[in-house]
Amino acid sequence: MFKSSNIIVGLEVGTSKVCAVVGEVNAAGALSIIGLGQAVSQGVRKGEIIDPDRAAADIRNALVEAEQRADVEISSVYLGVTGDHIQGFNNRGVHTVVSADREITADDVQDVIKNAKAINLPAENHVIHAVRQHFLVDGQDGILNPVGLLGTRMEVDMHVVHGRRNRLQNSMLVVKKLQIEVESVVFNGLAASLALLSNEQKELGALVIDLGGGTTEYVVYANGVIKHTGVLALGGDHVSNDLAIGLKVPLHVAEKLKVEQGRALADEGCKGQTLTLTSESGLSEKTINLEHLRRIMALRLEEIFQIIAKRLSEAGLLQYLRSGVVLCGGGARMPLIQQLAEREFQLPAAIGKTNSINGLTLALDQPEFATAIGLVKFGSLQKKRRHEGGLISRVLGELMRSK
Repeated sequence: MFKSSNIIVGLEVGTSKVCAVVGEVNAAGALSIIGLGQAVSQGVRKGEIIDPDRAAADIRNALVEAEQRADVEISSVYLGVTGDHIQGFNNRGVHTVVSADREITADDVQDVIKNAKAINLPAENHVIHAVRQHFLVDGQDGILNPVGLLGTRMEVDMHVVHGRRNRLQNSMLVVKKLQIEVESVVFNGLAASLALLSNEQKELGALVIDLGGGTTEYVVYANGVIKHTGVLALGGDHVSNDLAIGLKVPLHVAEKLKVEQGRALADEGCKGQTLTLTSESGLSEKTINLEHLRRIMALRLEEIFQIIAKRLSEAGLLQYLRSGVVLCGGGARMPLIQQLAEREFQLPAAIGKTNSINGLTLALDQPEFATAIGLVKFGSLQKKRRHEGGLISRVLGELMRSK
């Protein structure tokens, strides 16, 4: 058994699956993935819990499997959250330096961060993350650490991620009823980007898209910091629904066709090809046009990418994505999904692989585990800052630039 203080667990309660990943931090501070547990998700729709009892059973099953594989006892988790109620925006705080010598102190930094966090949100909303981007001193931009500089006016830009309090607490409540402590809630998109992006990619500018079953999260980095976040209530389940309607087949048949015959692009090679489906009773057959099947899929996936591209274009961010698009989630397994992303964004695209983490190859090489692994990495960074005596507010501000 490992020391509990060295164990960090990420829990993603998704629409298609519940995933628990166990990480261990060694004496040198390196993070390794030592366990993984999964369960089919039955109580979640569009990334949010709709049946607490079913969700609790699935979470329990995933945690038990992770405990057995890692040979640990899980008592707390970092919980991933999503849903179309979660939004992100950039905010600026301002602070006047009043010291006689005009030298900026750590207290001045905390004051300006506090001002940036004083956001006028609806009462039912809760700030999940307030991520520090950079400082300005007397109009000088791009300052990472203003302490010790001279100035009269200091500003800080922060990216704020927030969501509906009750809808966030629903997930927490289900976990806590299992006698598991929630260390922190973390936006799934942020977690995935922590697992996948290198410091160089963050500097050059990158778009991470997590294609899940019920939702698609996306995060933009540029100049080393997070610039934009968002969630679409669209995912792989919508592709299956489209196929069920368009091909006039049951949903479970559509899901099987998607997995076995699906493509993100309606390639010319399937023209004229058909599939023969035998009914479960074995009494009748149905012929499916393969090109039609793939065209239905391509249209939905195109829509998802086009909505994201439109939002980023309106925010003026597409020009900053010099390292391209990184895809993860179960949807990243779709054949030709990279080619579709490259066509829609006019940028290079790649399937994401975990960055600077060791351990189970089974987990590290699969795009559908990126978010849960990122939750573990978030936890390791947070614990490291606490151990080093840093302020909690500094954790969320600095982890975006951490290795």
